[in-house]
Amino acid sequence: MKYNFDKITERRNSGSYKWDTPERDNLLPMWVADMDFPTAPAVIDALRKRVEHGVFGYTHVPEEYYRSVIDWFHNRHSWESDRSWFIYTSGVVPAISAIIKALTEPGDKVIIQTPVYNCFFSSIRNNGCIPAHNPLIYTGDRYEIDFDGLEAAASDPKAKIMLLCNPHNPGGRVWTSGELTRIAEICLRNNVYIVSDEIHCELTYTDSGYTPYGTLPEPFRSNASVCISPSKAFNIAGLQIANIITPAPAVRRRIDRAININEVCDVNPFGIAATIAAYSYGSNWLGQLVEYLHGNYTEICDFIAKEMPSLKVMPLESTYLAWIDIRDTGMTSEAFTDMLLRHTGLMVNPGTMYGPHGEGFIRLNFACPRSMVIDAMHRLKTAIDMHFNA
Repeated sequence: MKYNFDKITERRNSGSYKWDTPERDNLLPMWVADMDFPTAPAVIDALRKRVEHGVFGYTHVPEEYYRSVIDWFHNRHSWESDRSWFIYTSGVVPAISAIIKALTEPGDKVIIQTPVYNCFFSSIRNNGCIPAHNPLIYTGDRYEIDFDGLEAAASDPKAKIMLLCNPHNPGGRVWTSGELTRIAEICLRNNVYIVSDEIHCELTYTDSGYTPYGTLPEPFRSNASVCISPSKAFNIAGLQIANIITPAPAVRRRIDRAININEVCDVNPFGIAATIAAYSYGSNWLGQLVEYLHGNYTEICDFIAKEMPSLKVMPLESTYLAWIDIRDTGMTSEAFTDMLLRHTGLMVNPGTMYGPHGEGFIRLNFACPRSMVIDAMHRLKTAIDMHFNA
């Protein structure tokens, strides 16, 4: 079956955080990381069937749920996991926060590789911990890991956890098996526990694909928890469901306790039904989605190279988030995004949202019909022309 990703779905006045915040005319929001496509038909059918049942009480998570997740990652990514390793929760961010609570004390340090997903900062801060920056090295066309800096950060006795973003948001890197192994060696040697956020793992464009941290051998695998969810790949973030996969029983018990302390131990029936359907029947839809998203990314790269050579798009290995270098404009990220919104209604994220090492960049979400991507590019060019060529 051929799916139509060109179709426009009106999201205004639907309670969409992305589209209804702020309320203004001529807004084109390309900031919040959800997609403007309906989810896979198999997921919609499963949700419709669940709605028709009509009773939405407290929910038991069935064995079919675990089997669908385990089989998906086994078949697509050769990741052998066990049912007993799973803790379900309402989202990857609550999962990360609960793990930090479980494994740290206030005042401990948590290593992050900036620029990085902004909720990492709040999860650290909300648990009374301190972010320890291990900034990525920007080579001019991609990010690399500063392993010497990571060794230094991990050797601090106050460093207890490293938050790993795999694939990386907003940098778009898919960390290789070799890179993951070096991270694992450094952290294990220094008694730093790894929490790997792998929420973007299905949105990968490279031939080599993504390597789940959980496929690393022992003892690395047991020194980590991996957080996964179908929410990004299948556009079901509002259904609020995720999994923490933790092989080490003693660590898993501590995390489970923190999940209960944080009161994020229950999930809703729609998240369960959607996950089972997505992982059981959504593969073909997802394949076409990724192909379409890559076409959107190519459209952005081609347009910017031709019409706005002062900007530079980071080569993208994963996610639907273009990371755009604006440093040659001489503007700060905040000033540039304010200019875009004020003059054209195009709403993107300033790079500083992802830490100070994001200065000089913007993040643009291109998970939408191609006509909207083209509209965004013309708005971007209008703003550039108004500001620099007037």
